[in-house]
Amino acid sequence: MIALLAGAAGEPVIPDFGGHGSTCVRENGTFCLDWFRENWSGIFAPALGEHVKLVVIAIVVGFALATALTLLAYRFRWTEKPITVITGILYTIPSLALFQLLVPVTHLSLLTAEIALVSYTLLILFRNMLEGLRGVPADVRDAARGMGLTDRQILWRVEVPLALPAIFAGLRIATVTIISLATVAAFVIDEGLGKPIFDAIQSNTFKTEIFAAGGLAVALALLADAGLVLTQRALTPWARARTR
Repeated sequence: MIALLAGAAGEPVIPDFGGHGSTCVRENGTFCLDWFRENWSGIFAPALGEHVKLVVIAIVVGFALATALTLLAYRFRWTEKPITVITGILYTIPSLALFQLLVPVTHLSLLTAEIALVSYTLLILFRNMLEGLRGVPADVRDAARGMGLTDRQILWRVEVPLALPAIFAGLRIATVTIISLATVAAFVIDEGLGKPIFDAIQSNTFKTEIFAAGGLAVALALLADAGLVLTQRALTPWARARTR
């Protein structure tokens, strides 16, 4: 483990390479590639893996809950307004404030972080799913009924496939949002890319650690978004045919 040298008051704390640190490290440069490579396996790779875990759990749970809420509102229109209000309130609560509200109940735990992260997915996913289902043309539904399909069959064989573009749009927004917010989860658990960022800030701001962790979060968001776009294209070949 590379030690950190405590500087004088007001000076940044920089890594100690045993007297062999590069000029970039000694001068606390914006990004020191040698230090990043040296600490990839010890700091950044584990943090990246933890970050992915936080995001995947939040998106999977949020998607499941949003799907249930969407089907409820689609079947019973009167439930749409209360669901929108409740999920809207959860979405507007600042992340740090929500963590503070949860900690006395769920303590400094993964559960605390995930409850907060999941809550930020619900409004985005719910609205996009519901709008996608309601955007299916009425004549398409009528044609499906004329073919003898039941309401359940129409939902899963006709409406949901046609709503996929809207559903994926919400999924993309929710995923990128959670990747960003998951860095703040380091306030309650020592996991994710937020941990090296906060460690660097508490150590009088070693720039490389901040920019490296932040850059990895941005790269993760871009890769996740690109992956979802490709998945959508694979699942909706008819949408590609219309654009040609």
